[in-house]
Amino acid sequence: MEMHQVRYFLAVARTLNFTRAADECNVTQPSLTRAIKQLEGELGGDLFRRERPAAQLTELGQRMLPLLKQCYDAAVGARSLASSFRSGDIGALRLALSHTLDMAIIIPFLEELRRSFKGLEFKLMRGNAAEVAEFLKKGDAELAIAAEIGEEWDRLDSWPLFTEEFQLVVNEGNALSSRPSLDFEDLQQEKVLLRTYCENREQISELFRSRQVDIDRGHEIASEYDLIKLLSADLGIAVLPESTQTPDPLKRVRVNGFDVHRTVRLYGVAGRERTAVATAILKLLRSADWKQRLHALVPPTAAVAAQT
Repeated sequence: MEMHQVRYFLAVARTLNFTRAADECNVTQPSLTRAIKQLEGELGGDLFRRERPAAQLTELGQRMLPLLKQCYDAAVGARSLASSFRSGDIGALRLALSHTLDMAIIIPFLEELRRSFKGLEFKLMRGNAAEVAEFLKKGDAELAIAAEIGEEWDRLDSWPLFTEEFQLVVNEGNALSSRPSLDFEDLQQEKVLLRTYCENREQISELFRSRQVDIDRGHEIASEYDLIKLLSADLGIAVLPESTQTPDPLKRVRVNGFDVHRTVRLYGVAGRERTAVATAILKLLRSADWKQRLHALVPPTAAVAAQT
């Protein structure tokens, strides 16, 4: 069955006239009649009764009409969609993000993409370091943004976006919040909320242990949303990257001797063809003035070291 045969059939079914249908389809009547005959041969029966002044659909034709119309509409829709992708009118962004990355960092880039691609669709995936790497390897994501993912894959491309430090975050009702700075000894009686999904978890844990802060009797947290809720309820203290936005009840406090940084990177797969959308956001992310962008997100007292 050819699509032109279906198109001719639909034209005759609409006009109930072979001559007018041929004119609409811009073909000769013999060509249209021949195509209809071929379609009838494939379907095993007549689709029309050739009567004058108007043709009539047979019972088979009536039953086939909605099915062939659906088939034709789907084919036209598929061609239109493919054309829109080629022309850049629409596109899809498949992006994997670390659980530790604040979405507020990405939103300005998504807004800029939306202005360039009229029918832009997002598929955003979240995961820990291993899961982000797996999204890339399987092709579920074209690009990813995370800190070090620890993947020794020779096809993994990596571009540093910015470097930032971690800070202690406490509830403003906690006595620690009124201190200009803290020592590790001040944290020994506090419950630490440990982000199990953090790429720097082991580094932070070892630093606390080396300073006799019993991090192992703290609380393990599985999401940023839960972490913020627990901090807001003053049920513990936590270490967060500078770029993570926090609500008003929370306050950042500097701890003397606490020096942990991370570099957030953009990841891709070498040799894999990228869509126009992925290419666009890759260029936007790599050319961004991260120092200026992060300054708008973090508290004025937090210094962020950024690199492009």
